[in-house]
Amino acid sequence: MEPKNDTQSLEFFLLGVSEDPELQPLLYGLFLSMYLLTVLGNLLIILATASDRRLHTPMYFFLSNLSLVDVCITSTTVSKMLLNIQMHSQAISYAGCVTQMYFFLLFSGLDIFLLTVMAYDRFVAICHPLHYTAIMSPRLCVGLVLGSWMVSVSHAILQSLMLLRLSFCAHSEIPHFFCELNQVVHSACSDTFLNDLVIYLAAVFLAFVPFACILYSYSKIVSSVRAMSTAQEKYKAFSTCASHLSVVSLFYCTILGVYLSSTVAQDSHSTGTASVMYSVVTPMLNPFIYSLRNKDLKRALNKLLVADSMKMPSVCRLNCG
Repeated sequence: MEPKNDTQSLEFFLLGVSEDPELQPLLYGLFLSMYLLTVLGNLLIILATASDRRLHTPMYFFLSNLSLVDVCITSTTVSKMLLNIQMHSQAISYAGCVTQMYFFLLFSGLDIFLLTVMAYDRFVAICHPLHYTAIMSPRLCVGLVLGSWMVSVSHAILQSLMLLRLSFCAHSEIPHFFCELNQVVHSACSDTFLNDLVIYLAAVFLAFVPFACILYSYSKIVSSVRAMSTAQEKYKAFSTCASHLSVVSLFYCTILGVYLSSTVAQDSHSTGTASVMYSVVTPMLNPFIYSLRNKDLKRALNKLLVADSMKMPSVCRLNCG
């Protein structure tokens, strides 16, 4: 096919998780259920941390931001997939694909940086408990979140601008359920060497550097925990970071599994299926991991749900009256 520069009529075709027509109703129900669980679970965490003054601490401030980002990243990908299944269409416009890719890069970058910031918060809390309040001041917490936003926005803009320089064929197929950067770039009809170089450099900075920071934080945490005298102190210290460690392990293990499987299998379609784990399943599981392992958050959620259930009868009586 000849390269096509008319972006007004250019379309991409998202092949999705499966092209089997008989599986589409099942996939629609499955992804709709996961999407609703993700939105409900993460919004409950945001409401619980906002309503309980005892949770107005740096750790829960970062957790609220992470929950908001998880809702956004799932909405960016799954909503379009559900619409395509419902409309029996695989098409997405060039502008729609670039927009979806931009927001996915933005929110996935925020996910990584917030997990790194939360690791630093746990490092300060366990290794420097006497100076925790002074170090993790509200000004620093807001600055860390704003810094994460600035870097993520800059990266998303850079990759989007790099994509705009490429020429695409009239009908480009993407073996994925959303416009994933690497798949879109490799569907181009023009030379992609510069784009590949920027993608690899960005991966080092946005994935490996934060991961190294997380590993360094937890190496210091393990050293501090081992130096504690009693088993009760060790358990208490470890329990404060167990949820975060579980989420980090789930996030990075799924990403590593996706790219290792793509390298071994050389099958883009199977890679698209595997990427469901880190882009959909991980954001859905995060609220359950934090609520099940955290007594303070569990208490706040119970309080929030009980308060809402008590309001319902009073509202009903007012309406009936």
